[in-house]
Order: sequence, then structure tokens, then C-alpha cells
Amino acid sequence: MDIWTFGFTVAVIGMGGTMLVLWLMSLFILLLKKLFPYQAEESTAKKG
Repeated sequence: MDIWTFGFTVAVIGMGGTMLVLWLMSLFILLLKKLFPYQAEESTAKKG
């Protein structure tokens, strides 16, 4: 494997790995949003 092929392979794997990690993080955030749904505080709404 020459230096250009190795560099291209590392770049593609790096970009793919980054996209995979971002996708997994988005799934984790969606899971947390389902486990802990947002509930607005009623006390702050009455003060205004």
C-alpha cells in the first residue's frame, strides 16, 4: 500500500467514524428525551 492509498483510507475511515459517532450521539439524545420529557415549570409562568 503506497502512501497516497494509506492516506486516503485513513481519511475515509476518519470521516466515517466521525459520522458514526455523531449518529450514535443523536440516538442517545433522542433516548434521553424520551426517558426525561421536558416539563415547563408553572411557577415561572405565573410570576410573569
